[in-house]
Amino acid sequence: MTQATSDASQLHHWLAAIAKQDGRAFQALYDATSAKLFGFALRILNKRELAEEVLQESYVNIWNNAANYQASLAAPMTWMVTIVRHRAIDQLRRLDHDVEIDGEDFDMGLLHTLESTEPTPTRTLELSQDARALSSCMSRLENAHRQAMALAFFHDLSHSEVAQQLSLPIGTVKTWIRRGLDKLRMCLNSREAS
Repeated sequence: MTQATSDASQLHHWLAAIAKQDGRAFQALYDATSAKLFGFALRILNKRELAEEVLQESYVNIWNNAANYQASLAAPMTWMVTIVRHRAIDQLRRLDHDVEIDGEDFDMGLLHTLESTEPTPTRTLELSQDARALSSCMSRLENAHRQAMALAFFHDLSHSEVAQQLSLPIGTVKTWIRRGLDKLRMCLNSREAS
């Protein structure tokens, strides 16, 4: 079991306990995820006090909606990032900013960064440049390869689960993911070289 899979499993366990109003599980979830979610909110809002407010609202939302979390639809961190993202966008709209946020352009590389084991928001913000590079390189992949990789890495699905989800042979999925990783590596290396 990989670190990301065990982390997702632990987050899922805490969410299930929070759905039963377990305060200790909520505290453990907060301790494990708040730095990353704060970094994400700060990246959108660019103001510490607004990010803190959004983070607080997001955890209230997580507490109130943990029973509605469905592991089949999203990894736990992805679900929580989505809550923070919606709250941050709502905050921008409340401030009457001219907000143009396109879901297609959402930096999926940031999700990978947020799901890493690096806990500090400062480090998360430093990695945002790498996340943008990853997102740019991901956008150059064939749609099918990108979809297979997203299911495997952003939703923590095994190769066989990805194959089942896409109704494809497992060998095809493994080949697509391997080729996609090779292309990502080449793209990222060429960006570093320039």
